[in-house]
Amino acid sequence: MTPPVRIAQLSCGPEYSGVQQEINEAAKSVNGEIFFPDIALKDIIKDFNEFGLDVRSPDLKLAIARAKALVEGRIDADAVFIATCFRCAEAAIVRNELRRYIHTHSKLPVVSYSFTERTTAGTLLTRMEALTTIARRRALLAREVQEGITLGVDSGSSTTKAIVMKDNQIIGTGWQPTTEVLQSARDVIAHALTEARIKREEIDAVGTTGYGRFLVGRDINADLIQEELTVNSKGAVYLADRQHGPATVIDIGGMDNKAISVQDGIPGTFTMGGICAGASGRFLEMTSKRLGVDITELGPLAMKGFSRNVPMNSYCIVFGTQSLVNALAAGSSREDVAAAACHSVAEQVFEQQLQEVDIKEPVIMVGGTSLIEGLVHAMGELLQTKIMVPKHSQYIGAVGSALLASGFIRER
Repeated sequence: MTPPVRIAQLSCGPEYSGVQQEINEAAKSVNGEIFFPDIALKDIIKDFNEFGLDVRSPDLKLAIARAKALVEGRIDADAVFIATCFRCAEAAIVRNELRRYIHTHSKLPVVSYSFTERTTAGTLLTRMEALTTIARRRALLAREVQEGITLGVDSGSSTTKAIVMKDNQIIGTGWQPTTEVLQSARDVIAHALTEARIKREEIDAVGTTGYGRFLVGRDINADLIQEELTVNSKGAVYLADRQHGPATVIDIGGMDNKAISVQDGIPGTFTMGGICAGASGRFLEMTSKRLGVDITELGPLAMKGFSRNVPMNSYCIVFGTQSLVNALAAGSSREDVAAAACHSVAEQVFEQQLQEVDIKEPVIMVGGTSLIEGLVHAMGELLQTKIMVPKHSQYIGAVGSALLASGFIRER
């Protein structure tokens, strides 16, 4: 049996809010083992003073000292999990500083997480799965070339995608809205195989990702069933031809968003989620319906408008939609409303996710929303950089799955 990944926890508050048990369960479900680094009192004082960040909380001082011990090799760990309450401003500063410090001065994979009392183990699973994957499968994530004939399936919350790759080339694609999970997956697989002129029995290996990855993976006997963070980061740098050096990946999905800092094709720090669906692709879908245009027309429409003409200051998808309705009733143009919606989503992602990762160029946007020109433009303005949108960006999860699945061909 594979030994569990030893995950050092640096935190403040989860044991008081009832979240600790959920953290333990999420780690255990992916063969991870949470532990709290032991450190002497004299070392806590010395390490805290040397770190130079003035905080009041004893728990945060302990977290800082534990981080220094990990970086200096005084404590052995395979990965690091940093958790603090999202309501505490001091904890948020420490969380970000420790994440950056560990990432910069060690090779330990690290993920930070801000929790609430309503956190459930399910919301932690993707983060824990990605953390243990990076620690356990670094060699797999480092692969740069797809070999043989592989199939990748991304069973997402809004859409289901499939990709067939052969000898490092995409030769077949399939896409449709997600309705019934298994049937949607079967349909896109059939379309991708037909386009590729490949029979199912010719496929050497299969990978799945997305919300329905476990159900679909079992149904099609997948070799690789993997969460979206590692798969999407790998697919993004592959499609953008940026597998060496740093990169930042942004994926604004139908239900949640992901921001990933990547180095040489391997995710370093990442964050996912969002306060409300007002910062997701779902809000843009609702906006396009309200404006009477197809979602594919929203981007060009937004490029003709000015976001500053329509005030948007709500995180909530309901109140955000109400703001758009009020703006239209007040005489705002459809172009300005479209631009405001795109800017609102980009701004919320910037505030909620991009503060948790170190933004390094190139910035690569992927997923279906990367095809919305107005959203890409708004994000570029906020980050003051040109955003890369590679070909096939909407198939990012399926591409990453097909690429990584080829690592299993020789294991058969």
